[in-house]
Amino acid sequence: MLLQFFTALREARVPVTLREYLTLLGALERDLADKRLEDFYHLSRAALVKDERNLDRFDRVFGTVFKGIESVGEAVEPAAIPEEWLRKLAEKYLTEEEKAELKALGWDRLFETLKQRLAEQKERHQGGSKWIGTGGTSPFGAYGYNPEGIRIGQDGNRNFRAVKVWDKREFRDLDDGADLGGRTLRIALRRLRRFARSGAAEELDLDGTIRSSAARGYLDLKLRPERRNAVKVLLFLDIGGSMDLHVEQAEQLFSAARSEFKHLTHFYFHNCPYEAVWTQNHRRHDERIALTDVIRTYPPDYKVVFVGDASMSPYEIAMAGGSVEHWNEEPGAVWLQRVLEHFPKAVWLNPVPEAHWGYTQSIGMVRSLVENRMFPLTLDGLDGAMRALLR
Repeated sequence: MLLQFFTALREARVPVTLREYLTLLGALERDLADKRLEDFYHLSRAALVKDERNLDRFDRVFGTVFKGIESVGEAVEPAAIPEEWLRKLAEKYLTEEEKAELKALGWDRLFETLKQRLAEQKERHQGGSKWIGTGGTSPFGAYGYNPEGIRIGQDGNRNFRAVKVWDKREFRDLDDGADLGGRTLRIALRRLRRFARSGAAEELDLDGTIRSSAARGYLDLKLRPERRNAVKVLLFLDIGGSMDLHVEQAEQLFSAARSEFKHLTHFYFHNCPYEAVWTQNHRRHDERIALTDVIRTYPPDYKVVFVGDASMSPYEIAMAGGSVEHWNEEPGAVWLQRVLEHFPKAVWLNPVPEAHWGYTQSIGMVRSLVENRMFPLTLDGLDGAMRALLR
C-alpha cells in the first residue's frame, strides 16, 4: 500500500522523490509512527511534502489511499523496491568544479585502457574511478560521469558525454502527420517550390480554350499537362540521443516538408552520416541503405537538407571508429563531404539556438564542412536555408 501511496502522490503531481520515499521507509523501520495512523500521517507528510502548496493534494491522496485503515500495520506490508529505482540511487552527480577536475584519456588511450580493464576485472564495481562499473568517475560503465567515456549498460542519456555506446538502442520514426499548429513552416518551405508542366495533357487550358473557341466560332477545348512541383528534396534526419530534446521541432518540419514537396525522400542517421542510413528506425539494424547507393541513385539536381543538432563527440566527425554506436572505417567528415560533393545544393538545419553554437566544438566542425550553410531551425533560419538552396 505504501508503494500505491507513493505512485498516487506522483500522479497527483506532488513532487515526491525516491530518496524521500526511502526516508519514510527508514522512519517506519524505527517505529517512529508508533503504530497510529494519525502519527503516520504527520510522519509521511513531514518526509514527503517539501512545499506547503502541496499540502492539500497530499491530504486528498492520503484520505483516498488509506480510507478505512485504522493502524499503520494494516497499511505497511513487505514490498520490494523496484530494481530501476535502486539503480537510480547509484547515479553519480558531481558539481561543475568536480567535473572540471576529471581529465579525458584521449581516443587511443581510452580503447587501450578498456581492453586492459576487460582482461583484469573479475567482479562488479560501483562508485569507483578505475574499473568498469556504475555510479563512479571511471571512463567505462553507467550512471556516473566522465568527460569522455564508453557507456555500457545504461538506459538512455544523462550527461551526453559518451564517445562510444556499447548498447543496442532503439529509436522511433518521426511522425510526418504532426500537427503544425499553423501554416508558418509550410509557408517558409514554399519559397523552394518551383512548378513545371509535365505528364499527359489532362488539365483544362482555360485561356487557350477561350482563344481557340473565339477564332473557330465553336467550343474548342484545349488541354495541357498538369502544373507540378518540380523541386526534388532529400531530407536527412538525425535521430536519437541529444536529438530527443528536439523531436517536436523535427516532426513539425518533417510534416510540413511532406505536405509541400511531391518529390521528397527521407533518411535517418545518428549524429553524423556514415556508410549507411535507413528509412525506418525499428528496422535500422536490419534494413540499412548504403550511402554510396543513395549518391548513385539520386542525381545532383536534388536539394539536400540535413536536420540535426550537430552535437556529438568531435571524434565522430574526425576519426575512423569515432561513431558512438559502431566501428566506422572512415570518419564522418569523409562521408558528409561525399554527399556535399555530389549534391551541391545542400543546407544543414540546426534546432539548437544559434547563440549556443559557439559552445559546442562539433557544431563548428559541421558548420565548416557545409561551408557555413548551417541555419537555425526557426522561421528566419528556414527562409535563409531556402534562399541558399535556390542560389
